Amino acid sequence: MTDSRSVSIWASKSQPVSPDRLFVYKGKYMNYFTVAEPASDSFVEKKSEFIGYISPVKTNDEAVNFINSIKSQHRKAKHNVYAYILRNDNISRYSDDGEPQGTAGVPVIDVLQKRGLTDVCIVVTRYFGGILLGGGGLVRAYSHAAALACDAAEIMNMCLCRKLSISADYGMYGKIAYVLPEFDTITLNSDFGSDVTLEILVLSEKSDALKKKITEITNGSAVITDCGELYEDFSSVIK
Repeated sequence: MTDSRSVSIWASKSQPVSPDRLFVYKGKYMNYFTVAEPASDSFVEKKSEFIGYISPVKTNDEAVNFINSIKSQHRKAKHNVYAYILRNDNISRYSDDGEPQGTAGVPVIDVLQKRGLTDVCIVVTRYFGGILLGGGGLVRAYSHAAALACDAAEIMNMCLCRKLSISADYGMYGKIAYVLPEFDTITLNSDFGSDVTLEILVLSEKSDALKKKITEITNGSAVITDCGELYEDFSSVIK
């Protein structure tokens, strides 16, 4: 791939991620936004068709493979402009793919940055319709195609959380189940055996408070096992 440029989204002076969407907890980003699965949408501007594709990617190789897969689908297209952002090493890359410099790849990566999306790749395919759009027209068209792709995708709010296993007798189950919603938890599994065992996810910054609360309401009878920290989608819980 040619005409590829790199920038750092976290160090960039133009870094536009809204501070009310990203939070830091104990030196770590508490959350980030990405897409659940590939999506696409398209529109026509002055006889040129623009098709925006978006996909989750976690590595440079995954991004390159996605870009090449779209190019292979559209070998007759005049341009396959791309941009992607990866959390690992804070990598961002884009390409104008033959369009005038700054009119294609930059608008696409700008859409990703303004929406605070990461671990994401967008490819905008253009079938030239014979009418020149001019620099401003190209910027608007590629921005719109990227925005359409984002709008077509399911956005995930990946939050730093802890996985907990809670075991208690049946008499305590109702008390535990009652307080869990107060802490924005996600229940992964419920096992009703000789005791009740719940496997849940709780935001890392609320983990200690939840453990304390469960210990209090069960008089210390509940067994809480911390299974470690991870990022999971909390978009169904946190609006």
